[in-house]
Amino acid sequence: MHSQLSPRQLEALLAVIEHGTMTRASRALEISQPAVSRLIADLTDALGFDLLDRREGRLVPTQEARFLMPDIKRSLELLSRISDTGRNITQRTAGELRIACLPGFAVSHLPGVLTEFLAQRAGVKVTIEPDRPERILEWMIGEQFDIGITDGFEGHPAVESEAINVRTVCIFPQGSPLARLEVIRPRDLVDQKIINTRRESVFYRLLSEAFLADGQTLTTFIEARQFTTACEFVCRGVGVAVISELDAAQYKGRGVEFRPFAPTVPHRLSLVRPIHKQTSMIALEFLEYFKQSLQEYAPQPH
Repeated sequence: MHSQLSPRQLEALLAVIEHGTMTRASRALEISQPAVSRLIADLTDALGFDLLDRREGRLVPTQEARFLMPDIKRSLELLSRISDTGRNITQRTAGELRIACLPGFAVSHLPGVLTEFLAQRAGVKVTIEPDRPERILEWMIGEQFDIGITDGFEGHPAVESEAINVRTVCIFPQGSPLARLEVIRPRDLVDQKIINTRRESVFYRLLSEAFLADGQTLTTFIEARQFTTACEFVCRGVGVAVISELDAAQYKGRGVEFRPFAPTVPHRLSLVRPIHKQTSMIALEFLEYFKQSLQEYAPQPH
């Protein structure tokens, strides 16, 4: 055995065994009869034993060739699957996508976007892992995920990020006097029980500054880490909250209303990924798809 086997040699052998002659095999493979003969000769030389016998005008496999046939068929099937998978990856219809995100995203905006994205990409496997921003940063540094959706990101040399601002709204129980207003300002919330995000967050600091600029002090009735938690309290009539419209939109028809909040206090999302890990084509495509889904929530001047 002094040469490498090739898939084309194996295909030629199968074609000859199936069709019985070199001529018919050449037609099936759409190559010349001498080309088929050469492929069989090279395969015979590589393996070191005869593969075909001639009986009654037909070529039939030798016992050694019959013994090899199951492995040959499995090999060609595997190559075919690899080829199909490679084509699907190139066409972005197959692959693996690992996303780390804030817990609120895992149950609000992200599932809808992923459902649309995967509709034409049935071969893509997705993993979603929700956690706090600090943990998401650890995962990005450790290259454990392809993409992270977080907030309050202040930069890290091992992480590439893109900031996207999302407009905020004031959400309140249905029937509240706030429904009479077209835009809600800090002065309109003086007597309201306000549900806020954690005090150490960037968003809380910006919101506090907006209240001070309007001559008010931001007071907190309930502190909640996630906007979705605030929405749940508002649904129960506990108070009001200034949150991302992405989250508020998930609660339409659930006993709440919301209005634009002014001055503009955007919720800054960060789309992050490891710098030293090459981002897959499917991950890059999803990033663009996800950014497109956020365009309708871009902040607008009041």
